[in-house]
Amino acid sequence: MDAVNFIDLNMTTVVVLFLVGFVGGMVSGFIGSGGAFVLTPAMMSLGVSGIVAVASNMAHKFPKALVGSIKRHKYGQVDIKLGLIMGVFAEIGVFVGKNIMTGIRADFGAVGTDLYVSAVFVVTLAIVGAVVLRDAYRMKHHIGEGEHKTPRLAQWVQSIHIPGTMVTLKSIGNKQISILFIAPLGFATGVLAASIAVGGFIGVPAMMYVLGVPAVMASATELVVAFVLGTGGSIFYAWEGFVDIRLAMIILAGSLFGLQIGAIGTTYVKDYIIKLVMGIIMVIVLLSRLFKLPVYLADMNLIAPLSASTTSVLNNLSFLTLGLALLVGALTILLALLRGIVEHRRQQVVLQPLVATD
Repeated sequence: MDAVNFIDLNMTTVVVLFLVGFVGGMVSGFIGSGGAFVLTPAMMSLGVSGIVAVASNMAHKFPKALVGSIKRHKYGQVDIKLGLIMGVFAEIGVFVGKNIMTGIRADFGAVGTDLYVSAVFVVTLAIVGAVVLRDAYRMKHHIGEGEHKTPRLAQWVQSIHIPGTMVTLKSIGNKQISILFIAPLGFATGVLAASIAVGGFIGVPAMMYVLGVPAVMASATELVVAFVLGTGGSIFYAWEGFVDIRLAMIILAGSLFGLQIGAIGTTYVKDYIIKLVMGIIMVIVLLSRLFKLPVYLADMNLIAPLSASTTSVLNNLSFLTLGLALLVGALTILLALLRGIVEHRRQQVVLQPLVATD
């Protein structure tokens, strides 16, 4: 297997990575996701190989997940037992996913992992983006509003009793569920996290629709899962020499600032706007990775070689669309924040005469 080559860092690259982390943090705080579906492609667009981008992203994420899970636990939103059980099986999934990645790299080189990561992103973002945009449309038009029933699949899962495998979960009203249903969900979450550094795309919906966990508790419990699998995943990848701690720390520094701004921005917009922004960003990032697929396929001699001009055009399109995704996210959040400030000041002006008369 060829040696791992980390990108050279100069002042320009450091500033760009910090800004990428900052915008990724804003997106994360705004839409309630880890933001890795933006950060991993962004790092790859800057020349970081797919496996290093995934490994470094996992290393930067798990400290945030720990802080977030502790904060959400104070509000009683975390099911620690479920998070730890899923986390253990997710760790197994991470180990398997890591071996898939390292196996691809050993057989096909760094470009093989670039192709694999990009292909998984395209498929995953197409599915999740479509679901998110559908939910945004339904929320805007109040379709299904007021429906909070346990999904039929979850009702069936909760009705199955397998002796010796049952665990009681507070997140579903202290009902029991067989660990045999939880295990594959955790495993799938881990495999996806090891592939693109994003496991919540499986973990949160799985807890909601398969186990019947309320959305708020599912998103909070996923932070526990992310911490467990992120810790182990970072160690697994670091052991193989794929974690570029420089990238992880620079992006973490930027994202910690952006996270606060994004979280504040959510207080000034309607829920469907958050979903809409999330879906749009996913589709744009999908296009960014889609433009790169022919380049990777040609580099691996799986399709006819591309001309230098065609390769340049596709690389530029990929970079520009990724930049567009970051720009859309940043502008949407900042505009929401600006509107909120203006509205707050307007209300203050209206209330001042009333306070004076009192």
